[in-house]
Amino acid sequence: MGIQDTAGPLDGTGISTFLRSLPARPVLLGLGEARHFVGELGEVRNELFRHLVEHEGYRAFAIESDCLRGLVVDDHIATGAGGLDDVMERGFSHGFGASPANRELVRWMRAYNREHDEKLRFFGFDGPLEYWAASPRQAITALHDLLDGPLPCTRETLDALLGPDERWSNEATAMDPSRSIGRSPEARRLRLIADDLVALLETQAPQLSADDRERAALYGRTATGLLRYHYWMADTSPVRWPRLSALRDAMMAANLRAVAERGPALVFSHNLHLQRGRSRMSFGDQELEWWSAGAITATHLGDRYAFLASAFGTAGEDAPPPGTVEGALSTLPWDRSLVDARRLAETLPSPSPRVSHDFAYFPLDPTRLDLIDGIVFLKRAADLTGPG
Repeated sequence: MGIQDTAGPLDGTGISTFLRSLPARPVLLGLGEARHFVGELGEVRNELFRHLVEHEGYRAFAIESDCLRGLVVDDHIATGAGGLDDVMERGFSHGFGASPANRELVRWMRAYNREHDEKLRFFGFDGPLEYWAASPRQAITALHDLLDGPLPCTRETLDALLGPDERWSNEATAMDPSRSIGRSPEARRLRLIADDLVALLETQAPQLSADDRERAALYGRTATGLLRYHYWMADTSPVRWPRLSALRDAMMAANLRAVAERGPALVFSHNLHLQRGRSRMSFGDQELEWWSAGAITATHLGDRYAFLASAFGTAGEDAPPPGTVEGALSTLPWDRSLVDARRLAETLPSPSPRVSHDFAYFPLDPTRLDLIDGIVFLKRAADLTGPG
């Protein structure tokens, strides 16, 4: 079997054939990014999503962006609320609102919803996180407002405990745990209140509308997740960054399970977050390792979760050596290919790992191809940008 026998052109027919080759119809189809802000991959993603909507019954899209900001985009595509410029600025985190592909995606989803009765949904599934965390104010107060009394505290008490948002969103806490308020008396009390509010939500679920239950559950997950994250931001032990990385992906996975209830959905995020194995990343002088959101999600969904990793041949001016997976895939006759990763692993028994000169690009791990369902391979990626 040659390498060309493991692949085909990446198009609508190819993606439909791929879905039918899986052991079960996925309710979540993950499309990973080997690098953020690759223009060509964003265009491919949009084409695939349109095909999945029009031919495979997909009704939701989820992206590695702030889950609360995502409500702005979801509201826009459902009702037309807000101008597109404002929605792109307020509805995305991590600089993703500046992506032309994301803008086109939102425009297309809104146009689709205007013409069809069965509506598309948009979700951010990351927490309100960068390397630091946002204030839990929006999540915990919104949850508080959706519930009836008796409540564990008043809004005034919540406001007093939260204090200025700047205390929570201080970027300096990323590298200096002493700047974090995550283990302050106020933060500890807020964790208990958030837990009580989530428990109260369960007792009041029958009286809430479906939309309110969905939002309240999101607010509850986000409030408790953020407060837990802030607690570990204040930690000074060597496990601080591995724990924070794991907590972020656990928050992602919880949001993805909620998205699955509205699926089938296409999920777009970094390969590191969507892969089935443990994620590994160099961070300063540490080598971090944690279970990815994809691994957690697959544990819950089994075969109803599928993962397509992306990989590039020449990225910018960085060409892959012939002995690497990307080097071998570069010999395929198509500019855009869809590759059966497990059959590829049998065809390439001992490829070398690729070393990229682009710190933002994460090459495929040749020892873990059997954990991937398929590979979206672009022979050349020239449109490499960054946030802003």
